[in-house]
Amino acid sequence: MTTDLSTVIRPIDSANGLPNAHYTDPEVFAEEREGVIFDQWAGLAVAADVPEAGDAKPVELLGVPLLLIRDKGGQVRVFHNICRHRGMILVSEPRKIEGAIRCPYHSWCYSTQGRLVATPHVGGPGMNTHEDIDKSDLGLVEVPSHIWRDVVFVNLNGNAAPFEDVHADLLQRWYEFDSPHHHGGADSRFQLDVKTNWKLAVENYCESYHLPWVHPGLNSYSRLEDHYHIEKPGQYSGQGTYVYRQLKADSGEVFPDFPGLSDKWNEGAEYVAVFPNVLLGAQRDHAFAIILEPRGLDETSEHIHLYYASEKTDDALRARNTAQWKEVFEEDVFVVEGMQKGRHAPGFDGGRFSPAMDGPTHLFHAWVAEKLHDRREKLAAE
Repeated sequence: MTTDLSTVIRPIDSANGLPNAHYTDPEVFAEEREGVIFDQWAGLAVAADVPEAGDAKPVELLGVPLLLIRDKGGQVRVFHNICRHRGMILVSEPRKIEGAIRCPYHSWCYSTQGRLVATPHVGGPGMNTHEDIDKSDLGLVEVPSHIWRDVVFVNLNGNAAPFEDVHADLLQRWYEFDSPHHHGGADSRFQLDVKTNWKLAVENYCESYHLPWVHPGLNSYSRLEDHYHIEKPGQYSGQGTYVYRQLKADSGEVFPDFPGLSDKWNEGAEYVAVFPNVLLGAQRDHAFAIILEPRGLDETSEHIHLYYASEKTDDALRARNTAQWKEVFEEDVFVVEGMQKGRHAPGFDGGRFSPAMDGPTHLFHAWVAEKLHDRREKLAAE
């Protein structure tokens, strides 16, 4: 199925949103899998998932089995989680790799850097080599990856420009936060499983228009009029606020600030969607990352992680912060699930955008449309 995207890439005052098929049709979902997720720098996991050398965690990205591992030298890598012999899954649950990564089928073994190091009986019983099996050519397939703000981004098809080039503008915008981000630990991560297409979670996060009605508690001090749009066509979009209120313990204690911040961040904060599927928050005293895992046309897992400037923070205050953010993010669930149901109405034309309020969301729609347009033209030329 080929959808008409011509109205999506119009200027916002005359544009429509993405057609219903982009939320309900399996063929379009498969097209987006290749052109919108696999061809770009997509969020996969966080480096904190494998905190120590030898830690390995199996993950999937739209059905592709991958292995997140911190090698013996401390570098985080991503490999296809399959043996080069017969395609068997190598690691089925998170664990520590004490020696080598051993395939449970025929015991081919790989180093944590992906090198094939052992091929038992490959030349016959007791013969562990064969002249036609070149170990140097049969290491694990490594996926291009880049870590920023602890998020592990991957480019599964290898078609994207270097991460630093693609996101040079955002890296410069938030250069003041280049100091270490320390994951808050087990009480600073949670998951929301939402019955919606992953794009609707991005669209909702981008804008502040819904704050008065969906987040009345947040809007009570950080009002709609206190927000501004963040718009970088082709890369990211979101919102900022001039009124950020630090969480305080009963004793008045707050989280320590990230070092070297300018006055802008004393009461300001910014929230951006890094296309396609990573949502980030930057505040003076903590940060968060949300990785959207598309699990189907109308199923998305939101993996939320909270970070601090110091490895040591007050346990009770940290727990309160997690609970506060969880409440905010849960308030959005009925909205994105409601919009998903709405995309089954055959007369819906993608909707219209408020030229004054929906700029960040329109940018995301236009980005998706442009990526698919480019892919369609490339395939037509082949």
